[in-house]
Amino acid sequence: MINEVKKIAENLKPQIVQLSNYIYDNPELGYEEFKGCKAHVDLLKKHDFTVEEEYMNIKTAFKAVYDSKKPGPVIAYLSEYDALPGIGHGCGHNLLGATNTGAAIALSMLLKQKALAGKVLVYGTPAEETSGAKVAMADNGGFEEVDIALEAHPGSNHSKSGKSLAMEAIEFTFKGKTSHAAAAPEKGINALDAAIQTFVNINALRQHILSSSRIHGVIIEGGKAANIVPDLAIAQFYVRATTKTYLNELVNKVKKCAEAGALATGAKLEVRNYEASYDNLVTNEKLSNTFTNRLRDMGVTDINEARESFGSLDIGNVSQLVPTIHPYFKICHEDIPAHTVEFRDATKTQAAYDSMVDTIGALVLTAYDIITDTSLLDEIKAEFKNTEK
Repeated sequence: MINEVKKIAENLKPQIVQLSNYIYDNPELGYEEFKGCKAHVDLLKKHDFTVEEEYMNIKTAFKAVYDSKKPGPVIAYLSEYDALPGIGHGCGHNLLGATNTGAAIALSMLLKQKALAGKVLVYGTPAEETSGAKVAMADNGGFEEVDIALEAHPGSNHSKSGKSLAMEAIEFTFKGKTSHAAAAPEKGINALDAAIQTFVNINALRQHILSSSRIHGVIIEGGKAANIVPDLAIAQFYVRATTKTYLNELVNKVKKCAEAGALATGAKLEVRNYEASYDNLVTNEKLSNTFTNRLRDMGVTDINEARESFGSLDIGNVSQLVPTIHPYFKICHEDIPAHTVEFRDATKTQAAYDSMVDTIGALVLTAYDIITDTSLLDEIKAEFKNTEK
């Protein structure tokens, strides 16, 4: 079986490389990925997938289905294709999307050859770098039929699936009253002071939060001239924690910091979420171990444990609903940070293409194990049910 999957992945390689390179050459920001989305959709249609475009009324999202017409596990692959402003695909989403879409196509071919039961899904998920579409999909029942969800991400090393931080993006708008800052300061209400006091309060709060949590923010509006009391100030914060439960507790405390800033200055406060909130990634260890073993079968031996340092991912919302993994696959011979021009360019190297083939093989073999071994799927689901979210 390993050799058969390797052959399928190698035969697909030119098409998948072409897809990745096309998206590299046409970087698009979140919810603007019209070319990238179409490129994925066209390739999936070519390989007999039925595609629902503008999935859930998201212009650059899609859901592609290959159905064996025999009842069996539903395997979902998640593809991303959004770029970063200024540097294009510095997070490697051109290669990420191509790899996961490629795995789905390869699995559909295996289902045909072996007359296996089950269904293969590909979700085109825009805007992971900002207000990720997976959040809306998860909130609106997009993954209800899925048994397992798989997504592999380019990195400087092969790393097991691990954690991500739950995150809430909060915007505080403070409204005050203008006045001449020198002639009549007593008649003004300084909105900027309220924002600054909020930062001071949050800095005091940091001493009393779990060290694994993060609070970081910026002031995006704070006045126009030094001799005018600012009547408007806007501060944006990311609040992050390892679990949803603690995140909710921390967000309430951060909001109180802003309320105190408004109370101290007399400003009025408005609060909103300016981006989608990301849940923490909960890796299914049984599923992760299956993938890791299959990656070794593809000839990969240098597999690291899960990353110790991590940010927030919208796949976390998926992992709260179905057993999920999000491993990293090595695309370069040196340690290159993501979100850089150097990492972007590493996605167009032979090392990246070869690793992509190995990863596609492991993703397909993982799905094959689940389709052919009902007890494995039962164990994965039992772990999911009993894992704290």
